[in-house]
Amino acid sequence: MFQYIGVAFETLFFSPIKNLLVFFYYIFLQLKLPGAFGFSIIALTIFVRLLLHPLFKQQMEMTKKMQDIKPHMDKLSAKHKKDPKKLQEEQLKLYQQYGINPASGCLFMIIQMPIFIALYQALALFFNGNIQKTIIAINKIVYFPFLKVHSIDPWFFGINLAMSPQKANNPFYYAVPIITAVLQYLQVQSSTPTSNAIATVVKDKDVKLGKKENKDDFQKVMNTQMKYVFPLMIGWFSMSLPIGLSLYWNIFSLFSIIQYRNIHKKKRTN
Repeated sequence: MFQYIGVAFETLFFSPIKNLLVFFYYIFLQLKLPGAFGFSIIALTIFVRLLLHPLFKQQMEMTKKMQDIKPHMDKLSAKHKKDPKKLQEEQLKLYQQYGINPASGCLFMIIQMPIFIALYQALALFFNGNIQKTIIAINKIVYFPFLKVHSIDPWFFGINLAMSPQKANNPFYYAVPIITAVLQYLQVQSSTPTSNAIATVVKDKDVKLGKKENKDDFQKVMNTQMKYVFPLMIGWFSMSLPIGLSLYWNIFSLFSIIQYRNIHKKKRTN
């Protein structure tokens, strides 16, 4: 069974993404663009992000609706805390009233996970440390003969994309993990819901003070971990990963930040 899953993953995700990367590389080489491989990674990342944008937008809209009804959900929880069946019925009515399908919010995450894994594996193949083996492996899976590569130039604006900052031993390369951590922090900050819903719940007299404080403290801890600890972890991991992978991650984060802010801006103007 696992063998069939692996073959399906290779056919549906891994091979198409590798071919897309090679295709972009071919186009930029034909244009004689310096740093063609770096621009190929950027083009592939943007292509995938645009492909997933409808699902991303749907997830953001669902998140916003869930945030808007949170005070009502908390009131229902306090009112029907001794009757789980009644609570579930009232929650379903509230979902229907606001046009919410909780399962649809997970669709973006479910679909993007295999794509992310395939992207990572495709890029890892290019940065496995042996250029000749990489070229042979790539030429075996390209869909068209004209896409076959004869060489791979990993240099992008003076940076070797196949090299990790840890191995490069060059102070200039250490800027990459810092940029990665900062962009991840900005992405988390852009995607973090506002505290308006929490403030509304705090004013609700049906909720006990002790429970409010515990809930707020727990949420503060989780927000702090997501806002500071996670970006630091990603920055630390990027120290040992090829810079080409960090480039993919950073472009994805930057694109996400722009999308988050545009969606929030539209929500405020409506």
